[in-house]
Amino acid sequence: MPTLIDFRRRIRSVKNTQQITRAMKFVAAAKLRRAQENALAARPYARQLTRVLQSAFRRIENPHHALLERREERRILAVVLSGDKGLCGAFNTNVLRMSIEFRDDHTGQDLQILAVGKRGRDALRKRKFHLAGEYVNVLSRVDRRLWQEITHKAVEMYSTGEVDAVYAIFNEFRSVLVQRMTVQRILPLASETLSGAEADGTPVDYIYEQPAADLLSKLLLRYVETQVARAVLESVAAEHAARMTAMDSATRNAKELIEKLTLHMNKVRQAAITREIIEVVSGAASTA
Repeated sequence: MPTLIDFRRRIRSVKNTQQITRAMKFVAAAKLRRAQENALAARPYARQLTRVLQSAFRRIENPHHALLERREERRILAVVLSGDKGLCGAFNTNVLRMSIEFRDDHTGQDLQILAVGKRGRDALRKRKFHLAGEYVNVLSRVDRRLWQEITHKAVEMYSTGEVDAVYAIFNEFRSVLVQRMTVQRILPLASETLSGAEADGTPVDYIYEQPAADLLSKLLLRYVETQVARAVLESVAAEHAARMTAMDSATRNAKELIEKLTLHMNKVRQAAITREIIEVVSGAASTA
């Protein structure tokens, strides 16, 4: 049976852990605020860029571009976004599970992975995924160069025919408590995206200084880069939200455990005091 010293040592250990989880919660909350602002700010930019791309696409009779070429999906590139660190609940586990399901759904096709995040890279490598590239220890300070490099790699592989389609697998930030796993096709561009109606149903006729055909190439590259950037920002915000939620839950669990251990320790101590009193009384009664 544990002694009082064992209980005190256990309570002290749980309190130290509680201080760590509380500090990590506050750090994640501070990072989440900035990441959430970046993710939410990228959404209207992506919608507006889609409008401009649709407008330019409708002005061209027979548009031709390497990113518009549709081929049978025999070789696929998947950009898998995970985290560089753990202690974020099921965030990285959900990414790995969705990657395995994606591979199972594309059995017989050559699947290559562009891993973003150390945790996902390590897990996918253990499960014998074919890694075409990796970006690790880059999510602590996300900047434009990251998604530009990812976009350049994906566009180069698609344009040269090395792959026939590019997908992104990531956690989409919905709220602090909700992150939704998303599988989004980035290349080839969907025809409904280019020729679809405006979001509010009202078409906008933009005025271009250059011919629409000259702008199409730049707009297509910018559109792909925007989709990759949005996926990265959404994933980073979702990771911080998941870590803050997990650390908050861990802090509350530690508090409950401390209360249970303290109660149990008090019971053991009271039982020891009662036993000692009984022994003293019994000894005094035997000598009387």
